[in-house]
Amino acid sequence: MRVVVAGGAGFLGSHLCDALLSRGDEVIALDNLCTGSMRNLIAAGAHDTFSFIECDVSDDVPDMGAVDAVMHLASPASPPMYLAMPLQTLAVGSEGTRRLLEIAGANVARFVLASTSEVYGDPLEHPQREEYWGNVNPIGPRSVYDESKRFAEALTFAHHRALGASIGVARIFNTYGPRLSPGDGRVVSTFIAQALRGDSLTVFGDGSQTRSFCYVSDLVAGLIALLDADVTGPVNLGNTLEFTMLEVAHRVLTATGSSSPIIHEALPADDPTRRRPDIARAAALLGWAPVVSFETGLARTIEHFQAIAA
Repeated sequence: MRVVVAGGAGFLGSHLCDALLSRGDEVIALDNLCTGSMRNLIAAGAHDTFSFIECDVSDDVPDMGAVDAVMHLASPASPPMYLAMPLQTLAVGSEGTRRLLEIAGANVARFVLASTSEVYGDPLEHPQREEYWGNVNPIGPRSVYDESKRFAEALTFAHHRALGASIGVARIFNTYGPRLSPGDGRVVSTFIAQALRGDSLTVFGDGSQTRSFCYVSDLVAGLIALLDADVTGPVNLGNTLEFTMLEVAHRVLTATGSSSPIIHEALPADDPTRRRPDIARAAALLGWAPVVSFETGLARTIEHFQAIAA
């Protein structure tokens, strides 16, 4: 297939580009590089079937000719990034989604939206099923990301219902792995970077809040399974193994051999207390489940951080 990957220079987008190229697809990556990096595309750039276009999909997307699929991963994804770029985050979820949906529609191409577990907010249901409508503060500081993705889902389903668009919506839970940036503010990358520097590991609140972490290769496999399936979704993609933030901090300290202390700071506004996906739908409809253990994925991620620090 000829596949457009919006946000292709980002952490997740670049791994998706690699996987698509490896199976023989032609890939056109779009990115404005506000959070992505061309370093992430070094492997992809070795393929004759890869091309990169620097553009902001919220503003304009150049003519790319006929395409078979559009995968929309364009958005700041870590709290420090989307809090620093609130208007851009809302724009890429609204206008960016509209432009990419129109490109898919003009080509009768499949459209896959990378949504997020943040649509569930601070969930009152645990674990979270796709039928759960969420508990989101629509005007809080995190809403720029939460509501951007919720609107993107609404617009995607509207195109499906009104225009017959072939869509797949993935609700992605916390993902980690190589190419995470040390300063992106996500918990695994933050803890690893702090531990390797010998800095204190910063745990917000008492550390009892939980997340479930999916290694990037597993997550990409789920996205490709959704691309290839005739499944609309939404479909949760994530790992069901749940950790407290204190548990993650201690696991990082053990895996890095660091003696860094753990310090506690105040919880950010609207920070979810628990987060774990129900992935029964992904298993039934896509035949997908994560296979990489947290120990293995963490070791690979630490190796990446050690390599870029060398």
